[in-house]
Amino acid sequence: MGNKRRPQGEGMVRKREDGRWEGRIVIGHKKDGTPMYKSVFGKSQKATLKQLHLLINLYRDVDLTEECRMTLGKWMNKWLDEYMIFKIKEKTMDGYRSIAEHQIKRFIGDKQLAYLTTADIQKFYNKIRKEGRVKPHPLYGYALSDSVVRKIHMTLHEALEEAVRERYIVRNPTNGTAIPKKSYGEKQVLEDSQLDTFMDAIQREPYWHDFFYVEIMTGLRRGEICGLKWTDIDFTAGTMSIRRSVGRTRYGGISIGETKTNAGTRTILMPPSVAELLKAKKDNAINEWIFPHYMTPSEPLHPDTAYRKLKTILKHAELPLIRFHDLRHTFATHATQGGVDAKTLAGILGHTNASFTLDTYTHVTGDMQRNASEIVGKMMKKFMKQE
Repeated sequence: MGNKRRPQGEGMVRKREDGRWEGRIVIGHKKDGTPMYKSVFGKSQKATLKQLHLLINLYRDVDLTEECRMTLGKWMNKWLDEYMIFKIKEKTMDGYRSIAEHQIKRFIGDKQLAYLTTADIQKFYNKIRKEGRVKPHPLYGYALSDSVVRKIHMTLHEALEEAVRERYIVRNPTNGTAIPKKSYGEKQVLEDSQLDTFMDAIQREPYWHDFFYVEIMTGLRRGEICGLKWTDIDFTAGTMSIRRSVGRTRYGGISIGETKTNAGTRTILMPPSVAELLKAKKDNAINEWIFPHYMTPSEPLHPDTAYRKLKTILKHAELPLIRFHDLRHTFATHATQGGVDAKTLAGILGHTNASFTLDTYTHVTGDMQRNASEIVGKMMKKFMKQE
C-alpha cells in the first residue's frame, strides 16, 4: 500500500523536549509520495503560531519536488546544461559559466535551494563586491565593479526564476536584494564638426568607406552590420532586415547567431543614400556577405577587425578615440536632434522599449542645451509681457 499523499500547507504545532515550540508544514512531496516538511521554531506557542501562519501563506498552493534539496551549485550546472544550452550564444554561455564557477559556486554553491534566503543572497552580493575576483587586480585588488555585481545578480536571478517554475523553490530569493545602481558609464558623441571630419576621413578608405557610412547612417550594433547579407536587402521596398549577429569566440574566431534580443530582429527603412550606395556595391558583390572579410571573403567581416580599423581612422583624423558602440550612440543622438521620436528610434535600434532608448543613447549636447535655453527664454519673456 502506497503512502497517503498529505496536502501541502498542512500545519501542526508541538512542544519539543528541549522546551522550544515547533511549527511544521508540508511543502511538497518526494517521488514516492512521502511528504516533505519545513519547520519554524519559537520560545512560546503564540510566537510559533505567528511564524507558522506566515509559512502557510508563503507555501499556499505550492507543492515542491524533492529536487528542492539540491545545492545551488548543482542547480547552476543543471540550469546551464539543460535549460540554457540552446537559448544563448556561445560567448554569453561562456560568461554565464564563468560567473557560476568563479563567484556563485565558490561562495554560495553548497547552499540547498530550499534553504536559500534573501539574506543569504544579500550577504553573497556584499562579499563578492569586496572580494569576488579570483586573482587580484593591480588597482582594485579582489573587489568587483558594480556592473559585474549586477551581471552576477541577473544571472542568479534568471537561474532561480527557472527553479521557481520547476517547483524547486517557492519564491526567488534574489527579489528584494539591494544591488549597485545601473551605470552606463560616460558615452561620447561625435559633434557636427567632428562627424564631418569623420565622414571626410572614411572617404580616404576605399575598402572601409561603405561599412562605416552604413554604420553611421543606421546605428547598427557591430555584430549586426558585420552579419548583413544581400538577402537582407529589399531594394524595391527600400528596407534592410537585421536577422543575425556576428560575434567573437573565446579563441578569436567568429560565431554567427541570432540578434542580441527578440526586438533586435527587425526590418528598417534605409536612408535613400544608403540604398543607393548598397545598390552600386552589389554590382561587385563576390558572395552572400555585404561586408566580407578581406582575407577570407567566404566569411563575414570580423567585429574585432572593424573595431581596430575604427581606432586607426580616428587616430589619423585626430578625433576622440571613441568606442565602436559610440557610433551607434552618435547616430541615436543626431536622430533625436533631427526630430525622430523615441518610439521610432527604439524600433530602428532594436530596443524593447522607448524609455531604454532615451536613457541609454540620447546625449544632451551643447546645441540641445542652447535650444532649450532659447525656448525657455522666449516663453518667460512672453509671460513677463503678459504680467
